[in-house]
Amino acid sequence: MKIIDVRTTVIGNPWKNWLFVELLTDEGITGLGEATSGLATRPAEAAVHEMKPLYIGHDPRNIGAVWDSLYKGIFLHTNSAMSGIEMACWDILGKSLGVPVWQLLGGKLRPRLRAYANGWYQGPRDPGFFAERAAEVARMGYTALKFDPFGNAYRFIDRQELDLSLEIIGAVRDAVGDAVDILIEGHDRFSVSTAIEVGNAIADFRPMWFETPVMSTEAEATAEVARAIPVRVVAGERLQRKTEFAQLLETRVIDVIQPEILNCGGVSGLLKVAALAEGYEAFVAPHNAQSPLTTVINTHVCSTLPNMLIQECFDDFLVPWSRNVMSGYVDIVDGYIEVPDGPGFGVTLHQEEAARYPYAEKHFLRLFQAGWERRDGAILTG
Repeated sequence: MKIIDVRTTVIGNPWKNWLFVELLTDEGITGLGEATSGLATRPAEAAVHEMKPLYIGHDPRNIGAVWDSLYKGIFLHTNSAMSGIEMACWDILGKSLGVPVWQLLGGKLRPRLRAYANGWYQGPRDPGFFAERAAEVARMGYTALKFDPFGNAYRFIDRQELDLSLEIIGAVRDAVGDAVDILIEGHDRFSVSTAIEVGNAIADFRPMWFETPVMSTEAEATAEVARAIPVRVVAGERLQRKTEFAQLLETRVIDVIQPEILNCGGVSGLLKVAALAEGYEAFVAPHNAQSPLTTVINTHVCSTLPNMLIQECFDDFLVPWSRNVMSGYVDIVDGYIEVPDGPGFGVTLHQEEAARYPYAEKHFLRLFQAGWERRDGAILTG
């Protein structure tokens, strides 16, 4: 079997354009992967096509060889385009054998994964609104939910803004009670001293964790915050190399890491990072802010991991039409993701429906602009 061509599709999700990769083979099997890259859709799409000489003609079932060609071919670098290609190869392998990808990885350890909800607070930065929506999410069966209450704060947060953030967290805690975990997102926004101030301030609300309170590529800074506050600190979504994860884990104060499958090298990369974390007695809670396809792929991988903790999930809070552009979604029942059994990843992209939602420049989340919580596309100023 050989890869003979590639097709890319961009779908204009309102706050992040999704990028999909389909590998075509000479035996008629097509593999699907995702290469969404935050605020860099066009560069990622161009990279998929520019790298064609590195994977066209290869047997997609030899996944390690395809990855090695890509990795060495662009001088020892990893990007979302490569991950999308790697994922598509796993999809082809599973389809060619008629088995789900999780079975290729050694079999599932659990039939479902605990999920935490994200993307549910699309609206005003108001404690009452957050409380109302949080209660709705809890009624859906979710036992954990994540949110960023910090507005457009960047490195520093003034007293008035911090007080409002604490009111929001308190309102959510009151709305969901003690039985639901709340996870506080920092989005890399604070300096070390500000993160320590905020981390101490939120401790009374008993959050499950404080995520990426400082620039998360800085292991030393992340560890400094973790040592100074009584709240678990987690990070890892920006990291690519296994060495970077090792540096974070070597601090011994970070025991939950958040690899992003599109950053760390696809299915194989996530497996390797999880194994590395297991060596440090640490858990993985994969970052997942992409399309429902990435949720499916993470589910296949994470169902096989002994140190899987919890999975991020936006699926229930996306635009309604997102369920029309592809089939093979995972089912989320009472806050748990059911592990699918179809061959490969079991997802099919519907091109005609996808064409109704094209790429647009407004489809980007401008995190440090006021009002980003509405997630209604780019918020332009001036």
